[in-house]
Amino acid sequence: MSAEAGSGQFVIVWRYEVADAHRESFEQAYGPGGDWAQLFGTAGGFIGTELLVDGGEHYMTLDRWRSEADFEAFQVRAGDAYRALDARCETLTSREERIGAFSVVGEPRDRAD
Repeated sequence: MSAEAGSGQFVIVWRYEVADAHRESFEQAYGPGGDWAQLFGTAGGFIGTELLVDGGEHYMTLDRWRSEADFEAFQVRAGDAYRALDARCETLTSREERIGAFSVVGEPRDRAD
């Protein structure tokens, strides 16, 4: 995937199912200031993480990077730390699925209501 087609921003989207007993711990680990965002924040080019919930057990994360190259460099540099955190968080979800990795097309615009 080439980020050159859009504005250069690169977004990775994950979907999770989380049991009620693990919701608080999951939100702490996967939220904007959580363990994942802190690990990603050690890399150049990381913009931020958004955590979405549908009001039930379904969550999505959007991990934003300046470019796909920045994300790939992070993977090379922090692969061991990524795998260790992934193993530690494994019990928080009953299901996880990588939806995909996307290049942002165009720039966001404010809409007047």
